[in-house]
Amino acid sequence: MRTVFGIDISSKTLNVAISVNQNVVNQYKFDNDQIGFDRLLNDLNSVKEPEIVFEATGVYSRSLQRMLQDHGYQYTCLNPLVAKKQLDSLRPRKTDATDAFNLAQTQFQFNRKPSYQQDPVYEQLKDLSRFYQEINTDLVRAKTRLHRVLQLTFPSIERILSAPNGTLYWNLVKKYPLSTMVPVDTTKELAEIVLSSTDKRMSQARALKIAVKLQDLAQTCHPAVNNSSSIVKQVHYWAGEALRIQDLKHELIQEMTKLAQDQPEYEILLSIPGVGEVTAVLFIAEIGDIRRFTSANKVNAFVGIDLRHYESGNYEAADHISKRGNPYARKILYQMVMNIVAATSTKSTKQMHVADYYRNKKQSASSHSTKKIAIASMHRLLRTTYILITKNQKYSYNPTSKRQ
Repeated sequence: MRTVFGIDISSKTLNVAISVNQNVVNQYKFDNDQIGFDRLLNDLNSVKEPEIVFEATGVYSRSLQRMLQDHGYQYTCLNPLVAKKQLDSLRPRKTDATDAFNLAQTQFQFNRKPSYQQDPVYEQLKDLSRFYQEINTDLVRAKTRLHRVLQLTFPSIERILSAPNGTLYWNLVKKYPLSTMVPVDTTKELAEIVLSSTDKRMSQARALKIAVKLQDLAQTCHPAVNNSSSIVKQVHYWAGEALRIQDLKHELIQEMTKLAQDQPEYEILLSIPGVGEVTAVLFIAEIGDIRRFTSANKVNAFVGIDLRHYESGNYEAADHISKRGNPYARKILYQMVMNIVAATSTKSTKQMHVADYYRNKKQSASSHSTKKIAIASMHRLLRTTYILITKNQKYSYNPTSKRQ
């Protein structure tokens, strides 16, 4: 006898349909809270080996997943796209109650397997990664707004370093938001301020050179506002905000590294030339436990770089990636490819077959094929990482390998 619990989840309520051998014996609705979960647990405990099916609904289904895991229940959490395809033919009238009913009934047809339950550390890493991505967006916004207001107070300070970015730059902008605030007589004292404003090692000569350049830039600048302008306060604020967000990003990476370094794939990823600590932990956070996928092609689909082909009659469209997967994972994977290509650009450095493939294709292809080459390289890298992690092997370069 099979007992299936079909559950439709919304932000505040859950609808449950209980089907025994394709006969629905009970349907009810409860709040998405502990009191509602207690009622569901009573029904689950009264059944031997219940099959639980529900559709992933972002943060709203997380509480149910956690409750089921804490009580040792297996469950099938459906991808929304998969659920839509399976239930579309059964939805002439769509409601939360009918969705729960259809999930329960179709379980007898599709015999869905229980979802792979990852170690909770992967969920923690994913949450931290999403927070990291969000504050990185905030940093971009702060830098843009800082650039805008600097054009009125001290635009030439953006040339003080090779790039208007980093701890030293933001500290100097915060200290001297207006060009007229830069002292013109005390170069040595200004050099000491430069030294105290950086979080990296710097020689006295280098600090003195920056101090002189800062004075020169200040003397050639004519600000659009005076000391009492509110724009000066805005420059000070956005420079401070950039510093604060950068420090928070550093803290998050440290926390993620502490969680990820105990996972076997962490050292495996670091064994790939060009893959550093940050990209390794972000890759683990967004991909999760890659061992839950039964093939590399399924990882491609999860990331969204699986190809879509359309052909009808004499017409054949160009293949393109689906982009239905994880956009953050795609971004990280692209960065990994570019880092690998850059890190293996000289003969004195370690080599990597993905970099070989990328460079060979770039030399023989036209410029408009760059995007396609990058996508193909991402596919090869993802396939390589999948094989290495599932076999628990570190990367070893073999120029005659079939992976090339």
